[in-house]
Amino acid sequence: MQQQLEMQADAFGGDVVVTRGRVSVKNESSLASPKMDALVRTAVFGDADERERARWLIWEIGQAVGVRAASIDELYRARGRGEIRGFTVPAMNVRGASYDTARAIFRTAMHLHAGAFILEIARSEIAYTDQRPSEYVAVMLAAAMREGFRGPVFIQGDHFQVNAKKFAADPKAEVAAVKQLALEAVSAGFFNIDVDTSTLVDLSKGTLDEQQRANYETAVDIVRYVRSLEPKGVTISIGGEIGEVGTENSTVEELRAFMDGFNRTLGKQARGMAGLSKISVQSGTSHGGVVLPDGSIAEVNIDFETLANLSAVARAEYELAGAVQHGASTLPDSAFNNFPRVETAEIHLATNFQNMLYDHLPKPIREEIYEWLRTNAAEERKAKDSDEQFFYKTRKKALGPFKRALWDLPEKVKATMARAYDEKFEFLFSQLAIGGTADAVKRYVHAPERHLPLPGQGPGVVAAPDDPDAGE
Repeated sequence: MQQQLEMQADAFGGDVVVTRGRVSVKNESSLASPKMDALVRTAVFGDADERERARWLIWEIGQAVGVRAASIDELYRARGRGEIRGFTVPAMNVRGASYDTARAIFRTAMHLHAGAFILEIARSEIAYTDQRPSEYVAVMLAAAMREGFRGPVFIQGDHFQVNAKKFAADPKAEVAAVKQLALEAVSAGFFNIDVDTSTLVDLSKGTLDEQQRANYETAVDIVRYVRSLEPKGVTISIGGEIGEVGTENSTVEELRAFMDGFNRTLGKQARGMAGLSKISVQSGTSHGGVVLPDGSIAEVNIDFETLANLSAVARAEYELAGAVQHGASTLPDSAFNNFPRVETAEIHLATNFQNMLYDHLPKPIREEIYEWLRTNAAEERKAKDSDEQFFYKTRKKALGPFKRALWDLPEKVKATMARAYDEKFEFLFSQLAIGGTADAVKRYVHAPERHLPLPGQGPGVVAAPDDPDAGE
């Protein structure tokens, strides 16, 4: 194994050295070169043994130069205590052409001296984009080093969601599936997890506590398990959720019912255990937006007063960072500066980056994908759907089957996309006021060294069952 790792590291021409299971970097500029491109490609498309060695090497190079997967928990605790304010953390779901997309994120972060941003993937996305947690972590860390970024990298499991139908049929099995996903994710370096049990809210119940009970009790069960997985020196940032995205707007009373029930239950079952760092709410958005027959997106009326009130209560009464807004990427550009204005803790952005990817695809590749969807996603087409509506709603499902094609786009296309992504991320980061937040991250976040066992020598982790229909 030592010899195999040495051979893989030789791609850096002696600038990266593996000695007795530890990595040292002699020349960091070598990491920001096409040599990293080759290593990350092996981590994604190599054979099973090559992938494992490449992912190990990327992780260990990151440990050596200070590009480490980290928890944002302490930064959010400081926000909850009122020590920092005035910005909204973007949590970005990187779905397609992941390496190139992430490189644009890190380029922009370095330009704006930003540190408070999250790279995430949801339970459903892991399935349909064909990106298991260990691959996702390797790609994000490699992208950071390729651009010369240094500092903590916040990688998050988004919508680790309990499927309501599966829960109704077999609650133990469904919760066990989410726990298995948490094990796989934390083992890979996901130190931020959004636990989504909001699917279990039952509005037919007579009181708010009864409506939220299955939500907060199941959340406590999963949170306790996630805490049991924490590596030494890491407190995982865990979020809860009180309302499903796309349903009725959340209320302060619902937030209190959930948080009081959650804290009461956690206190009884695991006294002194760290609880949640943030709370996801609903204030008028939907995942992916609402697509009209002509393919355009319907205007969204987001309730910023609700966000402001929920965030204020979350901080004042529970010392959380504040409220989290999902489904925000298709909002009009004029909306984004309102999030830091009302002190929203975090917003989740996904679909618009996917839209940009499809907008830049060469026509033959896009047509090939759409033809694939006609056959492989036909059952998802509703009778009244136009072609534009059908393709918009289903094209995310092609990201996994066409992953290699998206990585192998012509260099000219990649360059055009890079300019578009750079412009978009610079706009979003500026509107969300995260420029300069690298200083706050440096002040509050500690990312301890964490070395992995040599490939093939650690405990194996079984991949969690997929659920492409969970939230995103």
